[in-house]
Amino acid sequence: MDQQLPDRARVVVIGGGIIGASVTYHLAHLGCDVVLLERDRLTSGTTWHAAGLIVTFGSTSETSTELRRYTRDLYGRLEAETGLATGLKQVGFIELATDDGRLEEYRRVAAFNRLCGVDVTEISPGEVKELFPLARVDDVLAGFYVPDDGRANPVDVTMSLARGARLKGARIVEGTPVSAVLTRQGTVTGVRTPRGDIEAEYVVNCAGMWARQLGEAAGVNIPLQAAEHYYLITEPVDGVEATLPVLEDPASYGYFREEGGGLMLGLFEPVCAPWKVDGIPDDFSFGELPPDWDRTAPYLEKAMGRIPVSMDVGVRTYFCGPESFTPDLQPVVGEAPELRNYFVAAGLNSIGILTGGGLGRALAHWIVDGRPDIDVTGFNIDRLHRYQNTPAYRAARTVEALGTVYKCHYPNRSMRTARGAKLSPLHHRLVEQRAYFRDVSGWEMPDWYAPEGVEPSVDTLSWGRQNWFPYWEAEHHAARTGVICMDMSFMAKFLVQGRDAGRVLERVSANRVDGDSGVITYTQWLNEGGTIEADLTVTKLDEDRFWVVASDTAHRHAETWLRRHLGGATGGAHAFVTDVTGAYAQLNVQGPRSRELLAGLTTADLSNEAFPFRTAREIDLGFARVLCVRITYLGELGYELTIPTEQALGVYDLIASAGSAAGTAVGLRHAGLKALSSLRMEKGYRDYGHDIDNTDSVIEAGLGFAVALDKPDGFIGRDAVAAKKAAGPPSRRLVQVRLTDPEPLMFHAEVVRRNGTAVGYIRAASYGFTLGGAVGLAMVDADRPIDKSYVDDGEWTVQIGTATYPAVASLRPMYDPTNERIRA
Repeated sequence: MDQQLPDRARVVVIGGGIIGASVTYHLAHLGCDVVLLERDRLTSGTTWHAAGLIVTFGSTSETSTELRRYTRDLYGRLEAETGLATGLKQVGFIELATDDGRLEEYRRVAAFNRLCGVDVTEISPGEVKELFPLARVDDVLAGFYVPDDGRANPVDVTMSLARGARLKGARIVEGTPVSAVLTRQGTVTGVRTPRGDIEAEYVVNCAGMWARQLGEAAGVNIPLQAAEHYYLITEPVDGVEATLPVLEDPASYGYFREEGGGLMLGLFEPVCAPWKVDGIPDDFSFGELPPDWDRTAPYLEKAMGRIPVSMDVGVRTYFCGPESFTPDLQPVVGEAPELRNYFVAAGLNSIGILTGGGLGRALAHWIVDGRPDIDVTGFNIDRLHRYQNTPAYRAARTVEALGTVYKCHYPNRSMRTARGAKLSPLHHRLVEQRAYFRDVSGWEMPDWYAPEGVEPSVDTLSWGRQNWFPYWEAEHHAARTGVICMDMSFMAKFLVQGRDAGRVLERVSANRVDGDSGVITYTQWLNEGGTIEADLTVTKLDEDRFWVVASDTAHRHAETWLRRHLGGATGGAHAFVTDVTGAYAQLNVQGPRSRELLAGLTTADLSNEAFPFRTAREIDLGFARVLCVRITYLGELGYELTIPTEQALGVYDLIASAGSAAGTAVGLRHAGLKALSSLRMEKGYRDYGHDIDNTDSVIEAGLGFAVALDKPDGFIGRDAVAAKKAAGPPSRRLVQVRLTDPEPLMFHAEVVRRNGTAVGYIRAASYGFTLGGAVGLAMVDADRPIDKSYVDDGEWTVQIGTATYPAVASLRPMYDPTNERIRA
């Protein structure tokens, strides 16, 4: 390794584990001047004791699956490039399904993974036994086998990546901790070490379980927490060869592979133990933690039951070492909202080795090209909030996070720990209405409501219709035929003010937003490549005041994007952004009888002539002045009420009392997020981070109607959008898909076929009670322009697990395509 500390580098990478080495390797291969600083020696911390599983099977994220496939391929070719082996052994991988829920999950995953290029085959219990003779298979329903997966040596991989980086000019310096990240005016300028400063344009925090503490020193929020992580290594076992495949049995909390002629048994216990919540010691490098036999013995016993011989041989090692986990079990990657050019790649949730190569490639391109070339909405650092970094939150959530890796990933599962972090001002009223709450970016939000006399609880998680299905259906129909109220206080809300506020928002927004006052506009914010950075509404309150509303998941991303465009291209504008999310509740009153209900409670004229679609105006409701916006995300006549938090209860009580009073005709019903999902999906409304993402152009997403190409001063991404539009109908496009069979359910990642050929997958779906079947949105890729004839002339099907169902597709919303109902 290098001994001399350079004075400057374009990029400084902090941390010499697998992630830091991969980022450095890929930056060097892009011709970037990069130096890696490691406080001790390469692989210290977590990498040195990782199990090294290389598994491409298991994710329903296209991004994650591609990261895994790239990583496996990279490790396979590194030795030829660097002369150092990675220890990659493609001995095969088997995932076991021992109950109906997991069997359904893995069949769905397998179909999706095959679409993504993973060679996975469902095999019988007998075939599992042939491949892994030591396994007990009497309760196995099926195995899922990938012959090209296997294992690698994490230390060897890291060293090979480091050599590959140095061969391309990167400098790697060990024994050099970073004591501070240097900044000027909110931008990185370099790093400080005991051996001197290094000037740098970019800094990348790859410090593993120390990343949170390193980030805190620079004011950057990185909520991750180390937890105890276990594996056991047995003495040699007869019949165990190096060619034995990797076996994973999530129902028993364990995975198994060969190690030194014996077996390695790794645990992902459902209740784990956080380690050093107050902070990871600076001098902890290649250390082990004393195993907690009492706590882990029941889990270990269950795991060993899958391989009975493991209970009859000696234990060579029972190893406990720390690994870091994040609140939502997704990695923390990207540019920090708090500090420009400060990038993070950490919190890998025990899959750093199997995604490390792909993650390093993605981050390197992000830095060099200025934007990511893959969908990053699920793991971008700006999805996370500061409250998630409190010691109490980290301690509570981490107990559950590690075990979630091996839980059956039912579509309606919600985290149970660290709940109640954010409460709407209406929360306790909604408890009285028998709301069933789920975690929505930390908010406790009603998913559905139980009828009187019924406890709001879930009987059993499943892939089918659950006990709350009829309650959801009733809420859906109430929105279509009557009137519902829905608490949407979790939406991100920003007040943008100043004499240049309109100019800034016009430049950032693809649609025309600085027109008449009192009008709401649906728009996207784009990057220079014309792909989507945010999907939101902008309301012009008056000449120098605007109201911006984004989804909960896009909260910090939208805020950061806007703040960083207040200067630069807008010339140091006189405009200011204030996050007012917690200062206002949002109560949506929606449905064909919503006007009737609200008109009886206000002196404002809500008639179609006086208050047309897209009107935004302050009205009186009881003692409150409320911003009333005639807009909908459900596809019906409706209003969004933005209420000062201190008056929210009064307004809610007024509406709830009037809507449910004896003898009233409107019959107000409370509705939750399940109804929001089904109603918006029937209408084909998009949701950024779910069915559209940062890789999609507005044309491909079917949002060209929300783009004003003729704006005099243009907008960010205008030229890219104009070029895409001029090229004619795209060959990649978001399509609405509905099953004609009313029984099956879709959720996400189901494979879509046209004339028998796979053309895409369902990005998001729900059940369309009005349309009479499951409905979703799929990004379709074709070898010809996707227009009406392409859609109408094809025979569409959707694969759900091992079954295939007929479907219909449309480019227009299947529900109310002419928008008559919302303009009524």
